[in-house]
Amino acid sequence: MKKTFDIFLSDPDISAAELDAIGAALRSPRLSQGPVVEQFEQAFAESLGRRHAVAVASGTLGLLLALQAYRIGPRQEVVVSPYSWHQIAHAVTLAGATPVFADIDYWSGTLAHDKVAARIGPATRAIVAGNVNGHPAAWGPLRELAARRGLLLIEDSTEAIGSRYQGKPVGSFGDCAIFDFSQPGALVCGEGGMVVTDDTDIAARLRSHRNRRIDERFSVVAGASVPWQAGMSDLTAALGLTQLARLNEILARRKLVERYYYEYVKSFEGIKDPYVAPEADEVHWFLYLVHLGTRFTRSSRDAIVDDLHTAGIEAAAWCQPLHRQPAYRGAGSLFVTEKVADRVLALPLHAHLTEDQVAFIVQTAKDASINVGAGVAIYL
Repeated sequence: MKKTFDIFLSDPDISAAELDAIGAALRSPRLSQGPVVEQFEQAFAESLGRRHAVAVASGTLGLLLALQAYRIGPRQEVVVSPYSWHQIAHAVTLAGATPVFADIDYWSGTLAHDKVAARIGPATRAIVAGNVNGHPAAWGPLRELAARRGLLLIEDSTEAIGSRYQGKPVGSFGDCAIFDFSQPGALVCGEGGMVVTDDTDIAARLRSHRNRRIDERFSVVAGASVPWQAGMSDLTAALGLTQLARLNEILARRKLVERYYYEYVKSFEGIKDPYVAPEADEVHWFLYLVHLGTRFTRSSRDAIVDDLHTAGIEAAAWCQPLHRQPAYRGAGSLFVTEKVADRVLALPLHAHLTEDQVAFIVQTAKDASINVGAGVAIYL
């Protein structure tokens, strides 16, 4: 029997403005990719200061199209994180290339540039680095490494929107950057994603790999390549365009919930604030992550999740590292990733949480950690 929850892990911030936008799209003569998609692309690119934005059906397909646009495929390698949204590395495999996993920074959870350097080989074409749980990667060292080794740097922002690093928003740092608009992000369209770049040729290739325009259906030239039919509908774009206009409001509401968490966890002995690197100007968390102490095991973390579920709170083990999964066996051991991933607990984070609900979530998590015999949870 499927578990029902009183407090959800995520809950999109949908206002009357989104409902009106969807209604207008439904009354229009075009629901498939049309003028609203183009408006969303233009607005999204402008919001990041990028020249081009290409709307796609998902972040996974966005990276797949990007790899094809850069002509990365069989017999080539892409360095990726094992501690990220899984579908990103899956896109590397779907493109025919080989994902090579590098270990992460203990504190931020993002790719460690020195570990990336050690994984670069003769077949390496690109680095895909993510802004994990909203925390920006170390883009300065990663950009220097990519430039020195002649590699593409692709930014995975599927878990981040609104965060800033050294004065610039995430999505600004890669040769291209990938966004995803499914839950539990701040900007939610149900599904969909966006690829942003400053390279006009790459943007054109992305569009040609994405789908055919109506006016290209009988073009002989259009048959030179096979598209994925990976476009975005005007319904999705209408929702995304409205959410983008409200993004500062949505992020501010989520920040209020973050402050609730901070107030309730700081009263417990041993609790530390979530880590924010000095170079990160602003971090907007994807979910609220609790890093359990080393006395906890993976099974005790899972027991805490079960206790939260029993109390009607939707929580989750944050990450099953990719290099441990059947599709990628043989990738070797990654000590930091394994140490962190075994003890990370994802708690609800969305704009609809009340202060009383946050207090209940934190108290339940604390009680559950004591029940498993390991003491209270602590941030590492």
